[in-house]
Formats: sequence, structure tokens, C-alpha cells
Amino acid sequence: MSQTAPFPKLKRGLVAILRGLKPTEAMAMGQALFDTGIEAIEVPLNSPQPFSSIARIVQVLPKTALVGAGTVLTPADVDGLHQAGGRLLVSPNIDAEVMARAMHYGMVTMPGVFTPTEAFLAIKLGASALKFFPASVLGAG
Repeated sequence: MSQTAPFPKLKRGLVAILRGLKPTEAMAMGQALFDTGIEAIEVPLNSPQPFSSIARIVQVLPKTALVGAGTVLTPADVDGLHQAGGRLLVSPNIDAEVMARAMHYGMVTMPGVFTPTEAFLAIKLGASALKFFPASVLGAG
């Protein structure tokens, strides 16, 4: 594939972030979330054995589920995500090499942006959606 995939229409407009998930918990947690209508699941790469967890979640959920990784920083991370069967890439920044590799695999991408310049660059590089990061500095209202 030569471009990132469009962000799919979800029953619930959110991505569950399973921070710290262990591979032994992955199948049950992924299934429980999907059964409640949550179709998009992110396992941050700073979790224990994240690619194993992603592969296990992908194994039990239908192809319509959007499973992937967060904190994706390098092209090697993208390769690992692809090998695990993940289709969703979330990163805290916008990196041209990461985006190019994700486009190669046809992944749904959500790079982190904070400024208009970063947002326009992400769109130019083919982002499926944007993650405002760090959103906490914007305040609650």
C-alpha cells in the first residue's frame, strides 16, 4: 500500500489506551473492550512486551477492530507493529520517516501535534487523524 488509511468510523469515537498492559492480560482485556463497543485499542510501546500484547489482541478480535501501538517513535517500531498485526499507529510527535513507513503498510496514523505548523505537516505527510499532545497544557475548558 502507498498511503495511510483513512480514520475509520467508530461506534464510539475514542481509542482505549491500555497503558502497562501485560501480554497475559491482553486477550481478555481486548475482548472485554470490544464487547462493550470500543473498537480502537492502543497499547503504548512502553508497556511490557507490547508487540506480544498487540498480537494477542489482534488474534481474538475481528478484522474490523482497530488495534495498534502508541508511543511509536521509529521506523523499527512501525515494523514491529506491522509484524504484530497492528493497524493503528499513535505517536507523540510527527516524524517523516515513521509516517513513510506507516504509509508503506497502509496503517491508520495519529501523530502527535501541538502547533498549527505541526498539524499541517502531519496532514501533508498523510496523517489519518491528529493527536493533540500534550493536551494537558491546553487546560480543561
